[in-house]
Amino acid sequence: MPVGENPYDWLQQMGEDFHLLFNVAMVFGYGDDHAGETPARSGPIGIAVSGGSDSLAMLHLFATDAARMGGRLKAVTVDHGLRPESAAEAEQVGQICARLGVPHRVLRWQHGGVEGNLQDQARRARYGLIGAWARAEGVADVMIGHTADDQAETFLMGLGRAAGLDGLTGMRTHWVADGVTFWRPLLGLSRAELRAFLTRHRVDWIDDPSNENDRFVRIKARRVLQALKPLGVTVDRLNETIRHLAQAQEGLRVATLQAWDRLGREEAGALHIGQPEFLQLGWEVQRRILLAAIHWLANDDYAPRGRKLATLQASIAQGRDATLNGCRFRIKEQTLSVYREPKAVKSLEGPTTDVWDRRWQMSGPHAPGLRLRALGVEGLAAIKNWREVQIPRDALLVSPAIWQNERLIAAPLAGFSQGWQAKLRVSLNESIISH
Repeated sequence: MPVGENPYDWLQQMGEDFHLLFNVAMVFGYGDDHAGETPARSGPIGIAVSGGSDSLAMLHLFATDAARMGGRLKAVTVDHGLRPESAAEAEQVGQICARLGVPHRVLRWQHGGVEGNLQDQARRARYGLIGAWARAEGVADVMIGHTADDQAETFLMGLGRAAGLDGLTGMRTHWVADGVTFWRPLLGLSRAELRAFLTRHRVDWIDDPSNENDRFVRIKARRVLQALKPLGVTVDRLNETIRHLAQAQEGLRVATLQAWDRLGREEAGALHIGQPEFLQLGWEVQRRILLAAIHWLANDDYAPRGRKLATLQASIAQGRDATLNGCRFRIKEQTLSVYREPKAVKSLEGPTTDVWDRRWQMSGPHAPGLRLRALGVEGLAAIKNWREVQIPRDALLVSPAIWQNERLIAAPLAGFSQGWQAKLRVSLNESIISH
């Protein structure tokens, strides 16, 4: 783009495609107003393409804008291997990408019989494969083709679960998983708009028959959404409701962050807050601090059920210790402390270069034969002066340590560093902000 040219001028010439291309142009993040909220402008951008109308429209829209802006795209398709046609469909996407000049890779989910929640397992596999591909390709940002329709369906599914505010505010615009940021740039666009775009440009898309299978909850929600139209309950109206709820959610998030900054503290991977002060907080702010704490310590993909969290809040109000989702809640001398539960990390072991327990990064003299696991009772007993660091025993037992077979090499948080340091990947404040 020539220096001084308005990056949106060319969009005015796009006619019926203006609205769609404007959404994509915003993703590239012109100007400093969007700093930290948009993908990096350097490096390739990943596009996850299934071949369905939503992701295929996203591919064409990004290819149009990337050519204009000089950006580099890389596309990826996950073949879940759940239908006989899936391999041929993935290859078809590759042919489309080739015509657009976009490098394309097919990733195959290797699995046997899939038991339990098929869609959930397929989703986990899909994001895991795409994340690994992105890291290998130097792709920091990956675009996912969810639309306003998906938002509305997710809202209805939340109603079916009697979800609270967080379950009714729709999909996140972006999130980070193991160094890769996934983006949903089409949440402001409907499926009908995207299909009209493809039709105008004579682009065919692949219809997945599973999208008509009403044994899946999302497909049921899709059909309910159609039935609600006569009442004025449309994709647009539901998305407007979601935006209103998201504004209320943001206000609560700010209140939670302010409460934690005022009353709480982090220490060696554990959290501490005065119990009386905690109980003076509103019930919802209490709940959000506990949810953020659990996510920060356990890094689970799913939050605990509302009933279990309410039971935890009641235990804290009564001054009783509790455990939930691999976290230990202890009350001592009017202080509520949250630690990682020992049994949750007991079997975790890996190379010293790994991110341990999905939260600790080690730096030091890495060498073959060294392993990373919890310090534990035996490791702590081998450090005679561990009390001098004045960190609670409960925190040290679940802290990362370097081992060579059964010999303790280092335990940086317990005062036995030996040239090693342990650093948390995120703070609780960041966990509150992102959830």
